[in-house]
Amino acid sequence: MNWLFRGSNWPVEWPLYALAVTAALYLLGGRMSAAPSDASRRRRGFCFYAGLATVALAVDSPIDAYADTLFWAHMIQHILLMMVAPPLLLIGRPWPRLIRPLPQSIRLPIARTVLAGPVLEPLRVVARFVASPLPAFLLFNGTLVMWHIPALYDLTLRNATVHDVEHSLFFATGLLFWVHLLPAASGRPQLSDAMRVAYGTAALVVSWILAIVLGIAPNAAYSAYAHLAHRPGGISALADQQLAAGIMWVPGSIPYTVVLFFAAYRWLDPAGGRRRRINLQPRET
Repeated sequence: MNWLFRGSNWPVEWPLYALAVTAALYLLGGRMSAAPSDASRRRRGFCFYAGLATVALAVDSPIDAYADTLFWAHMIQHILLMMVAPPLLLIGRPWPRLIRPLPQSIRLPIARTVLAGPVLEPLRVVARFVASPLPAFLLFNGTLVMWHIPALYDLTLRNATVHDVEHSLFFATGLLFWVHLLPAASGRPQLSDAMRVAYGTAALVVSWILAIVLGIAPNAAYSAYAHLAHRPGGISALADQQLAAGIMWVPGSIPYTVVLFFAAYRWLDPAGGRRRRINLQPRET
């Protein structure tokens, strides 16, 4: 267990500073809100901070330190960035809490430029298209499959910049994808409950197929791992790959399963959702 407490495995790098600033802005934004704090806001806040902690665990912990020598550790890293952190952050509804603490002289020009400024109109058109359900689905799952092509995967292990690009794309496409599976994360869900079930199930099948391909492969798929002279724990490259496939198959399926369960429940019992909304309305006195 010495590896767990080794200081070099817990680097303090720029991602941690960025996450700390984000957490501070979210906290201040919540305190500046005129709405009273209630149980639902506290739950959203807990999920948001858990999402930030998940990102930190993925990029600044022993998981990242051993990702270059253990495929299964690298797989955990990918699952955290694609399938755990994005839904937790989205449940936290970070906007407008993150921008509220900024001075009005900064906040308003940024809002006008980003939301309505003519200079960024082409980018807004592209963003609306990319963020719609089908492109988001294709980008998320295409990114997952593309970066597991042996030539590209080996490149990420040799080039730190490419590795950072890979992780950025995993996280960004994860946000695009999961917003369509979490109706509470979007004010205007574009998918019905039935469509969310189909949407999430299709993505789950993609990850399962990739896990099966890696798990039944007769040889190690990635030369960067296969050619290591020594591997922590002494396991073979093929056993390492099979363990990574199992992690994608089982732990990687848990976030999908949880969301699909609630989507299926809402789909099969639509009256239940209406009853809950009515019960949450304040009573007149």
